[in-house]
Amino acid sequence: MLGKLGRWLISHIKNLLYSLGFFFRIIKATIVFAKKGQVGRKVLTMQILFTGVQALSNISLIAIALGAVIIIQGVGILPQFGQGDLIYPILITIITRELGPMLCAFIIIARSGTAIASEIGSNVVNHEIEAYISVGIDPISYLAVPRFIGVTLSLLLLNLYFNFFGLIGSYFITQFIHPIQAAEYFRKLLYNLHPDDIISSIIKSIVFGVIISVVSIYYGFKVEQSTTEIPQMTIKAVGTASVLCILADALIVLIYYT
Repeated sequence: MLGKLGRWLISHIKNLLYSLGFFFRIIKATIVFAKKGQVGRKVLTMQILFTGVQALSNISLIAIALGAVIIIQGVGILPQFGQGDLIYPILITIITRELGPMLCAFIIIARSGTAIASEIGSNVVNHEIEAYISVGIDPISYLAVPRFIGVTLSLLLLNLYFNFFGLIGSYFITQFIHPIQAAEYFRKLLYNLHPDDIISSIIKSIVFGVIISVVSIYYGFKVEQSTTEIPQMTIKAVGTASVLCILADALIVLIYYT
């Protein structure tokens, strides 16, 4: 039993050290990519297009629906307890600080995380990685770094987009159900919206983007020989990225409030 426990511990420590080394390898290649940027520029553009632009419709719909539900429920319930103005800090806390970055992260995991892991896994199985190396192209610089930058940047912009539609776009939807004076709504909304709320949201989106991209790339490269490994690694990438994003969110909230 002790032998199995020791082997399990040693294996996990090795995997952790390898993962950290892989992460710093991507960071190092990202710095070089930022200076040069010729190789992989098209991959970066396509990644931003797929991850960011093509997800705008889903983000808009979810943000407007969520913001409208919060406003309608808050305006209908909170005044009964004499706390009608609490709707604004609640709206900012839920959309800007918490659900905005988290929902965007889950959408990116479902769309781009699975696509990245399966695509890189297919490249490994089809021996395309060896082909890149044979012609002098670094797979990390060409495959990993553009996806790393594209996912992180796209998640940051999608989060800001989500906040805009959640806080402002949802107001116009609620006018058809529960009218609110525009001057009062935007005045109190801006009064309760503080810079640290925006900074916290931006930090979360960047951290989530880094986690999703690195985890998806890592599990994509972990595919070795068989195509049956691709869905297995894709599922592992989704599960690991989701858990790490939730843990990172809890850690950021803990640091924020302490």
